[in-house]
Amino acid sequence: MKLMDLIAVAGIGLVGAAAAVLLKQYKPEYAMLISLAAAGLIFGMLVVELIPAFSTMRSLMEQVSFSGEYIKILIKCLGICYLCELAGLICKESGQLAIASKIELAGKVAILLLCLPMFEALLGTALSLINL
Repeated sequence: MKLMDLIAVAGIGLVGAAAAVLLKQYKPEYAMLISLAAAGLIFGMLVVELIPAFSTMRSLMEQVSFSGEYIKILIKCLGICYLCELAGLICKESGQLAIASKIELAGKVAILLLCLPMFEALLGTALSLINL
């Protein structure tokens, strides 16, 4: 991420936070929308910056003959983590702690279910090494 991009992210965050604080006094429902818009814009900018990192990860995994299926699983897990954290923080900011904790729990369960094929493959490899 370039310095200018980082400054833009900080600027969006500060402007969004200031606007949300100002609007919270008069129209609390709009303050939440401003926070969501700023968070979504920052998240979008970060996702665009992560695309080269994903291609680098893919080329590294291909060099060690790592299955492409596992790369997809890892990228999906990363996306689930970011999405659940963002949604959980927004819920916490609006005072909905119970909903935030359920979102985080749902993310953990989704990651566990998504990683089951990797666990099975790892266990199969370990068992084949033991039975040599």
